[in-house]
Amino acid sequence: MLKTFSLGGIHPPENKLTSSKKIRRLPTPKLVNVPIAQHIGIPAEIIVERKDKVIIGQVIAKSGGFVSSNIHSPVAGTVTKLDKIIDSSGYKTQCIVIRTDAKNPTNFEEIEYPLKREIELTPKEILQHINDSGIVGLGGATFPSHVKLAIKEGIKIDHLIINGIECEPYLTADHRLMLEKYDEIIVGIEILLFALNIDKAIIGIENNKKDAIKVLKKAVQNHPKIQVAALKVKYPQGSEKQLISALLNREVPINGLPLEVGVIVHNVGTIFAIYEAIQHNKPLIERVVTVTGKNVENASNFWVKIGTPIKGLIAEVGGLPEGTRKLVNGGPMMGKAIKNTEVPVTKGTSGILVISEEEASRGKAENCIRCGECVFVCPMGLEPHLLMNLAEKGFYEKAAIEDIMTCIECGSCSYVCPSHRPLLDYIRFGKSIIKKLETSKN
Repeated sequence: MLKTFSLGGIHPPENKLTSSKKIRRLPTPKLVNVPIAQHIGIPAEIIVERKDKVIIGQVIAKSGGFVSSNIHSPVAGTVTKLDKIIDSSGYKTQCIVIRTDAKNPTNFEEIEYPLKREIELTPKEILQHINDSGIVGLGGATFPSHVKLAIKEGIKIDHLIINGIECEPYLTADHRLMLEKYDEIIVGIEILLFALNIDKAIIGIENNKKDAIKVLKKAVQNHPKIQVAALKVKYPQGSEKQLISALLNREVPINGLPLEVGVIVHNVGTIFAIYEAIQHNKPLIERVVTVTGKNVENASNFWVKIGTPIKGLIAEVGGLPEGTRKLVNGGPMMGKAIKNTEVPVTKGTSGILVISEEEASRGKAENCIRCGECVFVCPMGLEPHLLMNLAEKGFYEKAAIEDIMTCIECGSCSYVCPSHRPLLDYIRFGKSIIKKLETSKN
């Protein structure tokens, strides 16, 4: 019997419409809008000025602190302005606008690096280079990778877990990466095992990706430290705590970190980015993005340069279908609606989902019938109906006591609610207010 996590969870329709679509390279846009806040933590500090010439991979904004990340130019060109532009959050954020140099062929040609297996850097050099390369978690959280890998003395890590779950409906960026870059991913895992002196790595993949399981099992045949584990399909198994529970039967404490149970978790996209940084000196300047939707003409997966306006991706799949109601950055469960197509792709953009009027419509919110479904499916063991009521009424201190901040915002509660109550909306709102209140105290 396939393993999975024990508490809560759901199985929404998978809609993996692009799982058979090979990753294509999106044409480089004439302008890129590169935000300086593409990670959890302090925004990077801009170190270029208007009219500066930049080359591909050049640092254009330096890490603003330990929990921060460098930003590199994804293109060769000229900085035209430093401006505030609406990002996927719906708020204006500081961006570096670069006009692409049309005469520079590297902007438009894919560079195919040969597979490089030999690791030449020392563990200390590897960790520093990951920091320098601006690598963050590409599963959506965008936590700076060098922070996660900065293990304090006395903490023993015995497992590296590679997250190949991609349980969010519609998204297939990680799936395709595993199929097309499996050798590079294995080398990336070896790099981290060496750098952190860890003896075991497990690649967790849900059983709806049998082709990825097959190719990776074949790829690790001669790697005794690395194994591939097929898991039962259940959402939100891609969350760190749920994945650790499924694979190792270890429970990360409330408000705790995987380090506390001897584990580090990295997404497969992050592992590939680490491989490219260490083996080919390539910083994080592009990523795979799924562009999909039931009515999208040519839904597919793309290599996209950071800072590319989303309108370029929409054009590449045939434009917006008639009757489109909403564009979502990410998947339907945890993604957030996008205000316009000028919003740039960032390090955390795993997909763009095009939703029709019919799919986007919500049922009318009614009174809670105390069915308990939201409690039953919550993977964190919370009471979403109670948390919504507390946030709605402004009882934020009480909501904090009831552990609202441990909510992983998976949306399972809203998905199953027969009364169509906007549970996650209010929980997110409550969390944001509590964060502001805590910040004001410090």
